[in-house]
Amino acid sequence: MEKNSDLTQDFSQIITLIESAKRNALKKVNEELIQLYYQMGHFLSDKVKQTTWGDSYIDEVASFITTSHPTLKGFNRRGLYRMKQFYEAYCDDEFVSTLLTQITWSNHLAILAASKTTEERDFYIQLSIKEKYSFRELQRQLDSGYYERFMLSHTTVLPEAVTKTIKNEFLDSYVLEFLDLPDKFSEHDFKKAIIHNLKSFILEIGKDFSFIAEEYRVQVGLDDFYIDLLFYHRGLACLVAFELKIGKFKPEHLGKLNFYLEALDREHKKENENPSVGVILCSTKNSEVVEFALSRSLSPAMISEYTLKLPQKELLQKKLHELKNVIEGDLE
Repeated sequence: MEKNSDLTQDFSQIITLIESAKRNALKKVNEELIQLYYQMGHFLSDKVKQTTWGDSYIDEVASFITTSHPTLKGFNRRGLYRMKQFYEAYCDDEFVSTLLTQITWSNHLAILAASKTTEERDFYIQLSIKEKYSFRELQRQLDSGYYERFMLSHTTVLPEAVTKTIKNEFLDSYVLEFLDLPDKFSEHDFKKAIIHNLKSFILEIGKDFSFIAEEYRVQVGLDDFYIDLLFYHRGLACLVAFELKIGKFKPEHLGKLNFYLEALDREHKKENENPSVGVILCSTKNSEVVEFALSRSLSPAMISEYTLKLPQKELLQKKLHELKNVIEGDLE
């Protein structure tokens, strides 16, 4: 038995070595491809400017490659124009150009197609690197207007206890279209739908979250209380309690959440962990009521809205544009 156990352990180490080598090889291949496409884009961009042919120069190059080297894939007319666009989008951005090889070509194409500004492109590149998004995961965030929601979330004035602890880690609104809930549902249905779609929920809130439990029990005195959802956040090194509300935010919700956070910190937080964080996830909220409720709160807590369908990106972009105009007007 001991011999078999030793062999199984050895074999597992071998598989680990093989898988690690395969990942490293794929990473190296991707780096070389991205560098090639960038260099091709550079070459084509310069030639288009220098020749009297203009963009038709790219058509000639594509025709030559597809005719004389038909086994070379991705170098057709469409592919070459994308390489030129890729180079021209980042050639003057020294910071981002050092990050380009860290995401895949398909992710780059998705970002270029969906982003309207340099800031938005840079944001999604850095987010893709941080969260290690697959193409499908990135496309979902692009479709849900994650950039606009993030920027709108971080223009909100929050108490010092919040900004010091959870800045850049939580959003003011979450999109939960994947829950596929009916028109009428209970908080129990809401919670069960999240548990059933936990992978998609963590994609929306951030991959640094690790799920601990639903209906997590905390005991105070002789009484038991239950937190809807409890997570651990690796980056913040703290417990994160989610309280789910299917209606509008009410100030008393915050009192209950603060009670849970105090119980977590006294009885469940480890010595090396930071104070617990709380999120109230509600269907709607009044900004003025939220401001009043949070103004004297010393706990790191967020009140966030959720929607059960993908938002219209145009509306988010308009709202963000209007907010930027207000801020710029205040600074003048």
